[in-house]
Amino acid sequence: MSEVRNMMLEDARDLLDNVEASTVAQECVKLKQKEDEIAALEEQLKSKKAEADDISSRVIPELLQEQGLSELKLADGSKVAVKKEYRCTLPKDEDKRSQCYKWLRDQGLGDIIKNNVFVTFGKGEDDKAEQLLNLAAENGFQPQQKSDVAWMTLTALFRERIESGLDMPSEVFSTWIKDKTKITRK
Repeated sequence: MSEVRNMMLEDARDLLDNVEASTVAQECVKLKQKEDEIAALEEQLKSKKAEADDISSRVIPELLQEQGLSELKLADGSKVAVKKEYRCTLPKDEDKRSQCYKWLRDQGLGDIIKNNVFVTFGKGEDDKAEQLLNLAAENGFQPQQKSDVAWMTLTALFRERIESGLDMPSEVFSTWIKDKTKITRK
């Protein structure tokens, strides 16, 4: 067991002859500093967006309202106007969504509700999928089919093939191989 360990240590020393450990450590410190700078800038950006939103949605409208104005032209020719912005979304909770749909239908607005019907077939069930598509078409429906492969599955296949010395055609698939350093923090 100690012989294997010694061989591994010797291999590591051979690698470190080409690249000094202190150089690797310095570059890791630089990477950590850059990641920290990016995180700080992202937090500043989030804060600045919140400040801008407050000025846009509260401060300026209140100032114009105090003066009895709905718009204003500035000396440089620009125009400041306050307009209402509306947004309505469905809740994520399924019970509340059902209530929304019921309300829309009760109001005679059910035609804005889109119904997408999906059926998922497993591996080797292409025949069943084809049967369902044919059945739907025979009954006057215009079925739409979307095929997909999860990116993680495709990536795993690509990695396995490359590691086995096989290829995947880059003119067909979008492929790339890139080194990436990750530093895990406490």
